[in-house]
Amino acid sequence: MNTKRIIYLVLAAVLLLVLYLSFRQGETDFSKITTEVQRGTFSAVIFSSGQLESEKSISINIPEKLNDRNLRIYELTITDMVEEGTLVDSGDYVATLDHKAVEEQIKAAQDDLERTLSEYEDGKIDSNLNLSNQRDIITNARLDLAEKKIIMEESVFESPSIQKKASMDNEKAARRLEQEQMAYKLKKRQEENKVERRYINYRQVLERSQELEKLFNSLEITAPKAGILTYMKFSWGEIIKTGSKVGPYNSVIATIPEMTNLISRTYINEIDISKIKIGQNVKLGIDAFPDKQLTGSVIAVANIGQAMPNSDAKVFEVKIKIFGIDNDLKPAMTTSNAIEAGTFADTLMIASDAVFENDSLKFVYLGTDKPVKQIVWLGDENENHVLIRKGLKAGDVVWLTEPEGANNLKFNGLEIFEEMKKEKEDAKIRAEKEREKMQNLQPVTQQIQGSAQMTPNAIRIR
Repeated sequence: MNTKRIIYLVLAAVLLLVLYLSFRQGETDFSKITTEVQRGTFSAVIFSSGQLESEKSISINIPEKLNDRNLRIYELTITDMVEEGTLVDSGDYVATLDHKAVEEQIKAAQDDLERTLSEYEDGKIDSNLNLSNQRDIITNARLDLAEKKIIMEESVFESPSIQKKASMDNEKAARRLEQEQMAYKLKKRQEENKVERRYINYRQVLERSQELEKLFNSLEITAPKAGILTYMKFSWGEIIKTGSKVGPYNSVIATIPEMTNLISRTYINEIDISKIKIGQNVKLGIDAFPDKQLTGSVIAVANIGQAMPNSDAKVFEVKIKIFGIDNDLKPAMTTSNAIEAGTFADTLMIASDAVFENDSLKFVYLGTDKPVKQIVWLGDENENHVLIRKGLKAGDVVWLTEPEGANNLKFNGLEIFEEMKKEKEDAKIRAEKEREKMQNLQPVTQQIQGSAQMTPNAIRIR
């Protein structure tokens, strides 16, 4: 019995030893993972996240009356608005603008209307009084002239001096009558203008009051057509919603997108934007539908970048046209975009993980037994690989991890680094020369334009 137990124990120990040795032989030394430089076809892909929106949409605007500057209402608050994503029909309620603000303007306009009407009526009465007084003065001047004329006619039997005085008095009376008649004409024109100005003021206030009434009755905004309501969004992130202020300078409060024409709006960092061209193919995924795969094409690339919030980095807006129609897609859904920036045939590439960086140097650990830090000149890259312009050849073995004593290894290929620096400096010099050339062309262009403008005049002078 004891012998059997000993045999079993020995067999178990041998079995455990065999298993241990087997697993020991199958272990991998993860500190020595390498890969080879490959030659083949390389596809440069740039990844970004975007948002679905309609390429064409119908705008829901503020009332047209609010654009009238004579109303002197420059903004109104949205007091109520239906939820974004609501399916609306043509004529359905969308939003309400602040009635109270317009009511205050209407009350002020009515007060102005009463005041201007009173001023107009007072102006007519004052004008009648002033002209009536002027007519009395003319009547008195006419009677005075008749009296002076009688005296002059009776003075024929008097001495020459008395006759002369009577004649002069008659001329004075005639001249005074003529002056008063002329003054009456001027006074009448003056009073007519005064009354007309007050009437114009009254009519302007009356028209403004009537237009404010029309605006008040149009503060409930309805949908112009059927569709899904989406809030108006500005590029800087602001969204028009309940509580937002709208006016002539931001007249759109919402849109109804045409879901048959969808685009993905995305933003590409300034490092990769030079690789994006109009017409490049794009593969798109929808975060809400992981199984859906869409295709599209780049249709617009912004020329001017914009700063990212809380960052010094710049991004450029890119629009991607989505091919086909999918009824499951909704506005503002998030898309995963893979932009095919270019395909390179028969080119060298390595795994991105094989590239290491030290300050401005990019290098790989080349060789298996005695690795060295080989400086490399890199090209485009995708999610897995990067192109090799100089420094490696097909079949070279590079490390995916740092070997032991990596800090003590020497750099190889410093001439490649110098060549890279020289190319950057040359590119900078070329850009500077191009800038100077454009600056020198501007005065010549202006001079030619000035000569062209002066030529017709010179011809006419000759």
